[in-house]
Amino acid sequence: MTTLKYLKPAGTANFKDSGITKVNEIFVNWDGEKSVDGLGLVGLPLSKSSISHSGGSFSPATIRKCFSSFTTYSIEDDQDLADYHITDFGDVEMHVTNITDSQTRIEETLTQLFTEHPNLTPIILGGDHSITAPSFKALTKSRNGRVGIIQFDAHHDLRNLQDGGPSNGTPFRNLIDSGVLQGENLFQIGIRSFSNGKTYTSFARESGVTIYSMDDIREKGILPIVKSCLEKLKSKVDYIYISLDMDVMDQAFAPGCPAIGPDGMDTPMIKQAIQYISRQPEVIGLDIVEIDPTLDYRDMTSRLAAYLLLTFISGYKER
Repeated sequence: MTTLKYLKPAGTANFKDSGITKVNEIFVNWDGEKSVDGLGLVGLPLSKSSISHSGGSFSPATIRKCFSSFTTYSIEDDQDLADYHITDFGDVEMHVTNITDSQTRIEETLTQLFTEHPNLTPIILGGDHSITAPSFKALTKSRNGRVGIIQFDAHHDLRNLQDGGPSNGTPFRNLIDSGVLQGENLFQIGIRSFSNGKTYTSFARESGVTIYSMDDIREKGILPIVKSCLEKLKSKVDYIYISLDMDVMDQAFAPGCPAIGPDGMDTPMIKQAIQYISRQPEVIGLDIVEIDPTLDYRDMTSRLAAYLLLTFISGYKER
């Protein structure tokens, strides 16, 4: 048969530079058998539980697509990730209509995944913020020791579960009320004015939650705050989980969040925080949530998420 020189498979890059590796090339689909030691990617495409309209279920696929926009080389660290391979476990299949069933599927699947891969450090792609509760429950079931949380968010996400069930506004209330997480082991960074109710700020303080507002960040600096959170958590828990809600970002940097707003963090600020956190051996998991690609402009928010995950991967590799 005649070879067609210029015919290429559909979906491949229009141009291939032999001197560059794109980030999407370092992700390898799980074979269903091999035990994974280190970083692994899993998608949780759930957004029916969002209080506001959200197409967050499209986020895992969009973030994966955005990886092809970046190369594996960091000029700042003189580090190339080209030979560093990360397992992609795929997505947990959600129920078409039943939110609580979907959240149960998340907890059951991740519990089994984390138990069978005890050395796995998961990177979890949401979905709305409701996915953090079942994800964290799964992690605590599969790890021997106490786990604390550093939450980057404009909102407390401590709403009661009576008004609307387990939504994207309730994950940390869910964890505290169920006894899975002690309030004193939750540190919230980036909480904004005119984005929360006094009732939930009061609940946070009464429960021992540590809160850093945007004014605190501007006054003290993001890195001193992150270092303080890590030091305090390390004295009380064995492991630390990071939950990054992209609406912690100012709307200028993350227009694709369902709950955009002014007076949030900028890109250098959040990058500095994730860069430092990624190098800490106590950090054993990260989720990134609250992106709606259908509201985004040129995938700006998903590209930022991909960039921050790259920053985390780069720092993790240096451990």
